[in-house]
Amino acid sequence: MWEYSEKVLDHYRNPRNVGKIDDADLIGEAGSLACGDSLKLYIKLDGKVIKDAKFQTFGCGSAVASSSILTEMIIGKTIDEAAKITNKDIADELDGLPQEKMHCSVMGHEALEDAIKKYYGEDVIAMEEGLNPSGEKIICTCFNVTENQIWEAIKVNGLKTVDEVTNYTKAGGACGRCRGVIKDMLETYYKKAEQTAELTPTQKILKISKVIDQQISPQLQKDGGDVELVDVDGNKVKVKLTGMCSGCKNASMTLKNFVETILKDKVDSKLEVEQV
Repeated sequence: MWEYSEKVLDHYRNPRNVGKIDDADLIGEAGSLACGDSLKLYIKLDGKVIKDAKFQTFGCGSAVASSSILTEMIIGKTIDEAAKITNKDIADELDGLPQEKMHCSVMGHEALEDAIKKYYGEDVIAMEEGLNPSGEKIICTCFNVTENQIWEAIKVNGLKTVDEVTNYTKAGGACGRCRGVIKDMLETYYKKAEQTAELTPTQKILKISKVIDQQISPQLQKDGGDVELVDVDGNKVKVKLTGMCSGCKNASMTLKNFVETILKDKVDSKLEVEQV
């Protein structure tokens, strides 16, 4: 059984700002009745300030609570300030949600995002198959979850497994055909994050040394060659190529390029190898 905070229970039992604004300036929508949850967010503006907000939702108690707290969060804020709110902010304002219910806070964020896109004139109707009405690629057709929504959920919430992505977005929770795509997205995201993470000088030297010892040197030794790390100065990696090819200019240049290619791929794309 899931545990809910007092704030979640309060906003579920006594939801704020329920209803419809007939002359709303913006209307944001997320989810669908076919998926089990849906939310319509109404916004009334005074210039760029959100003067009033109301919601209509069909869903569980967490969906009601997330929608209710969201209206309180955005009233009084400017459109630009509201645009900075994430689904994590919504969940935090409720003092947390069970992981299995985090998709409710995501739905609130998506409805707000939909309204703000309309404010900035980005509600473009896509004609291409596989895109939603805003022109975004759909990954989960069962729950109409887009590629951008999954990237955002991974980035904001630090999701690392397919099941976590499902808990936060519902993607992959029905037929399961998109779970392989979600897994590939997770691997791509964290591989890129690892490659772009800023290493300290000491970490960089240790990683370069490890790659040379474990991956480059064994390959060169198969052909009678070898490589020795001499120095690392910023992004300049100085190496000494040894073995039967060390005196051959063309061969040693080939070895240098091989070493540089591996280090760029495994450590940092900005690295340059210099033969000494």
